Amino acid sequence: MNSRLFAYCLVMLLGVFISAVSQVLLKKAANRQYDSVIKEYLNWRVILAYSIFVAATLLSIYAYKVVPLSLGPVLEATSYIYVTFFGVKIFGEKIGRLKAIAIVLIILGIIISCI
Repeated sequence: MNSRLFAYCLVMLLGVFISAVSQVLLKKAANRQYDSVIKEYLNWRVILAYSIFVAATLLSIYAYKVVPLSLGPVLEATSYIYVTFFGVKIFGEKIGRLKAIAIVLIILGIIISCI
């Protein structure tokens, strides 16, 4: 993997990571009670989360200038790892045996695809 491709892969991974962060913000917002439907959708967490989604999309578009289309979904699969990590650390979710096996398989698939 040449250094230019590696740099663009890092850009794509950054986009995937911040997209996972925005999902956490949306879940935090969904777990709160609001006085009205307007406040439910127009609060700082939701607005920030969707702004981050836009930034993540722009990063992906930029990265696809160099990242091969066949490698893009492999890099985007890292989102399962980020979201699982955030679920455990932030929301206290439990990882069952099957989910742990799935995460290991995703990591192995990413490694094999990038070799």
